[in-house]
Amino acid sequence: MSIPNSLTIFRILLTPVFIILLFSESSFLKQIALVVYIVAALTDFYDGWVARRYGYVSRWGKFLDPLADKILSAAALFSFAYLRLVDVWMVWVIVLRDVFITALRTYAEWKNEPVITSKTAQAKTFGEFIVIYYILILYVASKIPVIQKDFENLIESLMHPKVLFGMMLLVTISTIGTAVLYVFDNRKLLRELYFQHFRAAEPE
Repeated sequence: MSIPNSLTIFRILLTPVFIILLFSESSFLKQIALVVYIVAALTDFYDGWVARRYGYVSRWGKFLDPLADKILSAAALFSFAYLRLVDVWMVWVIVLRDVFITALRTYAEWKNEPVITSKTAQAKTFGEFIVIYYILILYVASKIPVIQKDFENLIESLMHPKVLFGMMLLVTISTIGTAVLYVFDNRKLLRELYFQHFRAAEPE
C-alpha cells in the first residue's frame, strides 16, 4: 500500500478516536480531540502532496481520499448536532449531498470518465471546514476552565445560536447549489446510469 493511501486510512481510523475524545468528560481529552482532528486534516494535505509529488496517484486513492474527508467532516457535523450546536436537518442535507457526489464520482471513475471538481465545489468544501474548525475550536475553548473564566462572554457571543445558524445556512445553501451544478455538468453520465441500471430493471 502506498504512503498516501496509508495516510488516508489512518485519517479514517482517527475519526472514531476524535468522537470518543470529544464526548469525554475531561476538558483535557476534549483538547486532544481538537489536536486529533487537526492531525487528521493535515494528513489530507500531506497525502495529496505526496501523491502528486511522487506519482502515487491511483484509482483506489482517488476514491478513498475524498471518502475519508467526508467521513471526517460528517463525524464532526453530527457531533455538533448531537451537542445541539447546529440544526440536524442541515447536517443531513450536507452529508446526503456528499454521499451522492461520492457515489457519482466513484461510478465515473469506474467508467473512466472522472468527474473534475469545480472551483465552486472546492470553495464549498473550504467553507465547510472553516465552519467546522470555528465551532470545534470555540466549543473546546468553552470547556477549558481558564479560558471559560476570562472569555466567557466573548465565546458566548461567537457561539450564539443565530451566528452558528447563519454560518451553517450558508454552507447548506452552497451544498445544494454545488449538487445542482454537479448534476447539470454530469447529466450525460447520470442519463447513462439511469438507462443502464434502472430502465433495464423495469418490467416489459
